[in-house]
Order: sequence, then structure tokens, then C-alpha cells
Amino acid sequence: MNSLNIKRKLLLVAFFLFIASLPTSVFGQQRQRRSKDELIVAAREIMMTTRYCALITSGRRGRANARTMDAFSPDENMTVWFGTNPLSRKVSEIRRNPRVTLYYFDRESQAYVTIQGIARLVNDPKEKARHWKEDWKAFYPDRDKSYLLIEVRPLRLELVNTKTGVVGTSRDWAPPSVNFRRRSRYRKR
Repeated sequence: MNSLNIKRKLLLVAFFLFIASLPTSVFGQQRQRRSKDELIVAAREIMMTTRYCALITSGRRGRANARTMDAFSPDENMTVWFGTNPLSRKVSEIRRNPRVTLYYFDRESQAYVTIQGIARLVNDPKEKARHWKEDWKAFYPDRDKSYLLIEVRPLRLELVNTKTGVVGTSRDWAPPSVNFRRRSRYRKR
């Protein structure tokens, strides 16, 4: 081996030792531990600033089907409500498999929230009156027959907001998450 190859190898080893000694924040934001309440507040903010989200259901053959939804703001338990046509594909898919995913994306903040939850179809007139947007009149001319609610109760929430430092782990990019108390069955209303 000539001295030039030895010098290159020593320089390469020195370079890698230098890189390994740098703090992880040099390569990106460092993840800070956040409480469950802080993560929920951060998620709620993203969900309320993005008017639309994607509702993802499972089709008959296991394929994921996504569609844009005009959601209501999450309630105090992070439950999300939507309106839909009772004859829509999403309704039949929820009847077969109530496990759904909601995806909110805020381009400006480089932020997203994903909620995995259980959907329930609600045809109660009081709830339908409570969860109504005047913008929807053209879509649902007969609120009694052409309008149905979907309630999504969260099981798990994940979020990232690069502007506020809510980011995934540096090793595998796993996002901060919140697991909600499991409910084995939803009571009928």
C-alpha cells in the first residue's frame, strides 16, 4: 500500500469520526418530548387551520379509498364529524369495516395530522341539525333523506409540524403520537 492510500484512509476515518461527534441537531431539528396534552393542542391547531382532510376507508378488496372531506372542527375528545350522502361508497365501506384514517395536511407549516379511528354512521335528526353547514344546501336538498353523518372517534393520532419543532425521531422518523383509550363498542344514540 502506498502512502497516498494510507493518508486517504486516515482522512476518511477522521472525517467520519468528526461527523459522528456532531450533535444530531446539526442534521435537522431535534425531537423534544411533548406531553399528550401538548400534542393534542398542536394537532387540533393543524386540524382547525386546514378546512379539508382526507377520509380513507377500506374497499371490498382491501384497497384504500381516499376522498376529500369538509370536516367539522374536532370536539373536546378529538372526535370528528362529517356529512355525506347515505348512498355513497364510503358509507357502504364503513358499514363493512368501521376502521378509518383521517389525514390533514397544512402546506404552509409543513405539518400533518393522521388520525386512525372508528367511524359510526349517525342519522339522528338532532345531531344532523347540530352538524350542518349552510354551504351544503346544494349537496343535500332533503336533509332527512339525502344527508347522513359520519362520526370518527380517534384511537391513535400522529403529527408532525416542522415549524414548531414537533418532528419524528432522528433514527427512524417515527412521528410523535397519542393513543386514546380504547372503546370496545360505541353506544347507539
